[in-house]
Amino acid sequence: MPEKAQVISIEALESFRSSLIVYLANALRVLDEVSGDVQRTRLWIEDDRLGHWENEARRRTRKLQEKQHELFGARLSSLREATQAEHMAVLKAKRVLNEAQAKLDLVKKWNRHYDNRIQPLAKDVDKLRDVLVVHMAKAVAYLTQTIRTLGDYADLAPPETSAATTVSVESTVTPPTGARKP
Repeated sequence: MPEKAQVISIEALESFRSSLIVYLANALRVLDEVSGDVQRTRLWIEDDRLGHWENEARRRTRKLQEKQHELFGARLSSLREATQAEHMAVLKAKRVLNEAQAKLDLVKKWNRHYDNRIQPLAKDVDKLRDVLVVHMAKAVAYLTQTIRTLGDYADLAPPETSAATTVSVESTVTPPTGARKP
């Protein structure tokens, strides 16, 4: 049995520790991006899209009212009759207004349900972040300490054996004189 442990792969542990640190940095960066995307999407729905489709619905409502007034004016006027183009313009204005209303309703629905749908997923991201920050940081610290301990152990010289504890073959017990030899 050897007197010293054969520690030959401290470099492998150091390489693994380095790779783990790089992985943690990349994973945390990705989690930060995901969290940022969740917040940006929420703001995009609340501020940008909701306001956009509310403005579009108002603008298209005004456009429909203009087309309806033109059609109504043509009907009241004794000078001319409402043309097919005016009827089509009113129908088109109604169609684009309905489209804007449908998109506005959809954005409002997304806004109402966003937290219910996203919060469970965001909590999972936070749990993963906790594992990476707390537990994996402890793993890196443990690996660092293990590498240091193994390095110190590998640098130790084998213990010197003292002359008192060394037993040589020549100093074995000899039989007393007069005893029979086999």
